Amino acid sequence: MKYTFALAASALVLAGCTTDTTATTETAETVTETVTASTDLCLASGPQTPRDISSKTGLNPISFDVAPAASEMNLCNIHTHTNAEHKGPGFSVFVDASDNGGYACNGTDDLTEAELAAAPGAYQGVVPGQTIEVHWVHTSCEATPGEGLGACVPEGCTDPLLRVEAQTFLVVNDSNALDFTKMAYGGNMVDGKHQAKMIPSDTGTPVSFLGSTTGPSYTQSQCSPAQVTWNVRPQCAKLDINSLHKWAEEGNVFNETKSHGVRQLVTAPELLSPIE
Repeated sequence: MKYTFALAASALVLAGCTTDTTATTETAETVTETVTASTDLCLASGPQTPRDISSKTGLNPISFDVAPAASEMNLCNIHTHTNAEHKGPGFSVFVDASDNGGYACNGTDDLTEAELAAAPGAYQGVVPGQTIEVHWVHTSCEATPGEGLGACVPEGCTDPLLRVEAQTFLVVNDSNALDFTKMAYGGNMVDGKHQAKMIPSDTGTPVSFLGSTTGPSYTQSQCSPAQVTWNVRPQCAKLDINSLHKWAEEGNVFNETKSHGVRQLVTAPELLSPIE
């Protein structure tokens, strides 16, 4: 099923990281609906995201072209969510059903006092001991990396193919943990394509599936019409929070200075694509 370019672009902008204003205005009734709705599913919107990547079950019949490998596309946006939107083998601890809920890394309770030490800085919305899910968004368009997911569908590019490479991190105050600035963009070009400097390759074989954009604007009854190929790594890695602060302090073309809310897990099989 094809959606118009305007609709897909609108969905991308809406699915972009939502501020805490949304979180404070959403009622408990709405949150409950997100988790428990079994009727009034938005079945015509195509397969949805996030999902439990340990389950291959999916009954959504709508299919679309799988996006090329990230190396063959242009990186167009990088942003983070607190906590993980997906549920996976390494991040299966349910936090809560709010816009700031989602899933935490399994090793959270094993952190040391030093790793949990307060580390204030320029990047907001996450503290040591919390989990984040990072999304490296790629597009088939001749796009320049920029602010918001609208950068992935510039004017004149119709029917873009979109891919998200996702990695979940356990955020710690430890300079020996991974450095986010080494996974950022910073103007990096490879074979004429905008690319991240690095995306972790040692956190398990990524789970690939067809889905949508995410973010707290969407539920199981209010779906995203955008069509996205996902590649979600199944294990967590530790990330130094000070490197996130440095990324924000130095400035980035995405104007990202805050980790954002989550879309609650999509559980209705009718809204999920089958995983081969």
